[in-house]
Amino acid sequence: MEDSKVAISVVIPFLNEEGSLPELYKRLTEVLSGMDLHYELLFVDDGSTDDSNKIVKEFRSHDRTVRLFTFRRNQGKSAALSVGFQAAVGNYVVTMDADLQDDPAEIPNLISNLETGFDLVSGWKKIRHDPITKTLPSKVFNGVVGFFSGINLHDFNCGLKIYRNEVVKELTVYGERHRFLPVLAHMQGFKVGETPVEHHARLHGKTKFGAYRFIAGFFDLITLLFRMKFVTKPMHLFGSLGFLSLISGMSIITYLMIGWFNGIWIGNRPLFLIGILGVITGVQLFTLGLLAEMIVERTHREKLSLRNDSDSLNPSSGK
Repeated sequence: MEDSKVAISVVIPFLNEEGSLPELYKRLTEVLSGMDLHYELLFVDDGSTDDSNKIVKEFRSHDRTVRLFTFRRNQGKSAALSVGFQAAVGNYVVTMDADLQDDPAEIPNLISNLETGFDLVSGWKKIRHDPITKTLPSKVFNGVVGFFSGINLHDFNCGLKIYRNEVVKELTVYGERHRFLPVLAHMQGFKVGETPVEHHARLHGKTKFGAYRFIAGFFDLITLLFRMKFVTKPMHLFGSLGFLSLISGMSIITYLMIGWFNGIWIGNRPLFLIGILGVITGVQLFTLGLLAEMIVERTHREKLSLRNDSDSLNPSSGK
């Protein structure tokens, strides 16, 4: 199969899903074969310890559309998606989980929505078949991410998504960033949409995600928000925080000095130490902001220099 003829690449990360993989493969091939399009199935084994890898190898032995990538140990979903994204050659790239909760029958619906002008369409599990221990934290998570990112999506973490190929090639996915793929795409200037999709209860195995994912997701959200708003203007963040700290510290010290001039001893008061700490912290934040601005400016100049050098080497530039 020639890469140029592949219309759809389906990326499927999996970890110990031996009970679900045969049925998933059957449904996928039925749906994709019926669409009369060239496709490829990219299975990424995230360090499975059961027979999952062996099952996919059996698929591959009689089906040229199947490709298998294997991690020796568990690396996480982001790493698995990153490998699939780099390997995908289809014009459209679909991602889905291997636990049969994502329905392959939704792929035509995703394609139809993408072709209305989006670069990424995320699934929305409008009716979820999960316990409240998963649905309630997920609602809170989606609300917080939507509020801070400015992207109006109901379900950022849905595994069922479709991308144009150029989108996945631009995304840098690691850590727990698979939860923020729509945000990352939006930051790159791509148009992001959403469509309701069918969601099924898990039939085999058990979930691979624990409570820690919400803590990790919170840290990653802070990182992304910083990148969205302050990566090219860090002084706006550190300067604002430094100003607040400096003003607070100086206000406290001024208040205590007035008391000292009126005979009130301030040397043993905790408030005095808090005021000094506020001033020192403010100066440090200002300094950190200035250093960050210098780094950003130097990086920007280096990029411009590299761009000018490449232009001078370009035969079409006339030089």
